[in-house]
Amino acid sequence: MPSIGSLNEKPLHAALKAWYAQPGDHLEARVDGYVIDILRGDLLLEIQTRGFASIKAKVVKLAQTHPIRVIYPIPVEKWIVKPDGEGWTRRRSPRRGRVEDLFREMVSFPQLLLNPSFSLEVLFIREEELRRYDGRRLFRRRGWVTQERRLLEVTGRRVFENPSDWLALLPDRCSEPFTVHNLAEALGIGNRLAGRMAYCLCKAEVIHPVGKRGRAVVYGVV
Repeated sequence: MPSIGSLNEKPLHAALKAWYAQPGDHLEARVDGYVIDILRGDLLLEIQTRGFASIKAKVVKLAQTHPIRVIYPIPVEKWIVKPDGEGWTRRRSPRRGRVEDLFREMVSFPQLLLNPSFSLEVLFIREEELRRYDGRRLFRRRGWVTQERRLLEVTGRRVFENPSDWLALLPDRCSEPFTVHNLAEALGIGNRLAGRMAYCLCKAEVIHPVGKRGRAVVYGVV
């Protein structure tokens, strides 16, 4: 019989948990009133395939008394699958995920970057995204919504445990004082994402404001 936590489990989450689990792990273990995906010795492992906001209270609370690692998949290759009459269409999305995408979610609890009990692991994956048509949601994707995500392959991983791991994300061009716009240009990302990255790295105390250029804040490496 499936456990309570697995009854509504999505395919991608279930596949990542199966891929990540090792002999001796306890799956869906109860810790301090919360259900944790994997308990490995003293380490709590929580796989989150969507936004971090939904697990903020849980992770912040548990990190006070337990070592906890959030595992976050980023698709470096995605295949879009849609029904087409009696069959299916399958095409590769032009978008490629990258490690900086984690800051879209890390803004939910950036204060944890200073907590030695907290770590984050990015899994780079290939995935399929199954979509279905919903005429009530024409404002987005012309009515197509994501029904489920499926794991095809884990292609790599990267762990962030201490300040030097986060500092390694800065490009060489930002070894001198830089603005959010400089960071965006150096990495080839949008200013909005670069701003979230700078905000989180400030919370991690690996960069800090050192002045201004016009209205733009200038940051330097701590």
